[in-house]
Amino acid sequence: MLPWLTESSSDRFNDVRDTSLAKLVRDDMLGLILKGVLIPGQRINEPDVAARLGVSRVPVREALRELESSGLVVARKHAGVFVRQLATQEISDLYQMRALLDGFAGRQAAQRASHDNAPLLRVLDDSISAMQDAASQQDVQRYYGENLRFHWAIVEAAGNQSLSETYRSIVQKLHVSRLKNLANDSGMQESLTEHMDIASALRQGDPERCNKLLAEHVDDAHSRLTTPTPLVALS
Repeated sequence: MLPWLTESSSDRFNDVRDTSLAKLVRDDMLGLILKGVLIPGQRINEPDVAARLGVSRVPVREALRELESSGLVVARKHAGVFVRQLATQEISDLYQMRALLDGFAGRQAAQRASHDNAPLLRVLDDSISAMQDAASQQDVQRYYGENLRFHWAIVEAAGNQSLSETYRSIVQKLHVSRLKNLANDSGMQESLTEHMDIASALRQGDPERCNKLLAEHVDDAHSRLTTPTPLVALS
């Protein structure tokens, strides 16, 4: 569902020449959190993780510390480690930050030469086509995945590694907070129109408009999320 999320494999734990064991454990647990296997508020049992992966508890503890530093889990004294549940204000703050980053990424991408943006525009057009098909079938899960791919392509095109890392961290936390709502959306058509406008501004090489449209798109997504009828923030 997330464009940077790879499937975990037990084979990866048999070859750690280039990757620490703790990182492999972290990636495995991160995948379970982002896929909704481990849900907000759920306790992560260290012995169970160690037994399932065939490792000691040392790399599991180290992996959990890394996940805690990224804001996806929280350690509670004498209680254990739990998948974080984001408060309403934190979600609002994250959307504000994401609006700034999306807008900046769009501005940077639109400033590139048209021939450099040709591959990006092909990805965006393909993603919009897939979103149109998903919307016609009311397939929210598929729409949401394509929606994330659309935005991540623009962020990558900005060519700023720090931006990409910060953006990924923010979207991961927002993703976990709204997994439970992925079956209740009625905002796909509005979201689709916004994506088409963004792609058009990029094609025209209009940095200011890209910045404005992307920032407003994320703000609108947050507004849809906080309406009285629970909706998925498709952005």
